[in-house]
Amino acid sequence: MYRVVTVAREYGSGGGVIADKLARRLGWELIDNALIMGVAAAANVDADVCRECDERVDSWFHRINKQAFGRGVFERVGAGEVFDGDAMVQLSRKIIQDAADRGNAVIVGRAAQCILQGRRDAFHVFVYAPMDERIRRVREAYGSAFATPARIEEQDRIRSHYVHHYYRAQWRDPHLYHALFCSLIGEDEIVNMISRALGVPEESPLHAD
Repeated sequence: MYRVVTVAREYGSGGGVIADKLARRLGWELIDNALIMGVAAAANVDADVCRECDERVDSWFHRINKQAFGRGVFERVGAGEVFDGDAMVQLSRKIIQDAADRGNAVIVGRAAQCILQGRRDAFHVFVYAPMDERIRRVREAYGSAFATPARIEEQDRIRSHYVHHYYRAQWRDPHLYHALFCSLIGEDEIVNMISRALGVPEESPLHAD
């Protein structure tokens, strides 16, 4: 029986919205922005610092500097401590694994499809969309300045690099997923299809214990 769903998504495809609707449909916990808040609390850093590191690889200069001076997960600079991408990954992985152990969770991004790949109770989904649709969604959410193919493709490259750097996997590899959905099908229809794959009758939503 599936107890956790991971949702990887192209930037602007609507995967986050679909994950939110799915969690509401099932009555399950949504692990998306909550993950950032959880990492911030665990590391005792501001949530905005975590957002800057979220699904990103530290710069080449940062990694070389870290290796050269033998610094750990946190680097002390002056009177404060600097939180980096490696710390974000370690804490994110723990939160994802803990959520999967609890069950009844929908997890968005953060390479959860790789972290939980060996679990038989995890159902992995990838959401994509044509560029025109992604431009429309990004424009509605963030404005025209961000709704360009170049900006959207750059966000995809960042996510792909993250998955490859930390998990040596190809982000778009279909073998990582049980199902791939084009969001043009419709958000609610995709939620219904995933629910059916989980064995949840449409007329009887499954609620968390």
